Amino acid sequence: MKQTKSTKHKPQTKQDGRKNTSSGGDFSSKVEAYRDQHAHALFSSLGRMVASPFASIVTIVVLAITISLAGGFYMLVVNLQQLTGSLEDSNQISLFLKEDVSDAYANKFADSIKDNANVQSVKVISKEQGLAEFETYSGFGSAINALEVNPLPIVIQVLPKDTLEDEQGLVALFDDLKRSPEVDLAQMDMQWVKRLQSIVAIAKRGTTLLGLMLAIAVIFVTGNTIRLEVHNRRDEIVIAKLVGATNSFIQRPFLYSGFWIGLVSGVMAWFIVTIMMLILKQSVETLSALYQDAFKMLFFSYGETFILLGISCLLAVLGSCAVLQFQLRYTKLN
Repeated sequence: MKQTKSTKHKPQTKQDGRKNTSSGGDFSSKVEAYRDQHAHALFSSLGRMVASPFASIVTIVVLAITISLAGGFYMLVVNLQQLTGSLEDSNQISLFLKEDVSDAYANKFADSIKDNANVQSVKVISKEQGLAEFETYSGFGSAINALEVNPLPIVIQVLPKDTLEDEQGLVALFDDLKRSPEVDLAQMDMQWVKRLQSIVAIAKRGTTLLGLMLAIAVIFVTGNTIRLEVHNRRDEIVIAKLVGATNSFIQRPFLYSGFWIGLVSGVMAWFIVTIMMLILKQSVETLSALYQDAFKMLFFSYGETFILLGISCLLAVLGSCAVLQFQLRYTKLN
């Protein structure tokens, strides 16, 4: 009896071992099959695009021009932001101190202003420095040399933070500095500040609105292209459904077609924007040389390039997915 039980137990162990081995093999084979299916769909969709170059080129050119408009406007705003630093410098607050304020006390007062969280930088211009600058730029050097006493006061130039965004904070800082007992006169062009704030706000909103409109255009153009492809392969889809193919299996090559369309369109858009900027570069550098090279043409960085390509692929895939969901689920293809 014992031998019989032991002989019965050993085959069960072997059988269990075979089951474990077969289950591990099934998992690895499923992973390999899933990978092969995606690889086949990826490259077969590329092959279909190459096989019908005219339709693919027309769609890609339209999308590339659309994406290049958004990318070009973005790079325009990026390059214009270089001027923000010099524009903000013109928004500085000039504090003309009283005659009895000494240089040492002016430096202490400037240090106390630096402690303010809304202040970016502070510069003290002494009487001697002010007189030297006035003599250099005014052209009245001989008349100034005839003066026995320097009539110019000590000036403290205060550059606030976020002058183009926080108008209320800028006004509060100006009023606070103007009420200081050491200050005889405070000046700041608030009208120019408001104009700059309006320009920056319009540029930011314009970039956002244009980007959204062009993104919707990319989605619709890609969706229409995939819809036509689904219509042309209607018989193939019907047969695939009859043999039990799932919607995800049928959608896969179309989604990869959208991916390829978005990728190639993004690359072409990058070249369009870059070539346009190279054409304008010489003229911009010539103009910048007249203003002491204050402006340098900026191009797409590596990070911005990858973001451009990623957004192009994502929008194209979204357009493909939206059309496929409607075509395969709400339309009877058989």
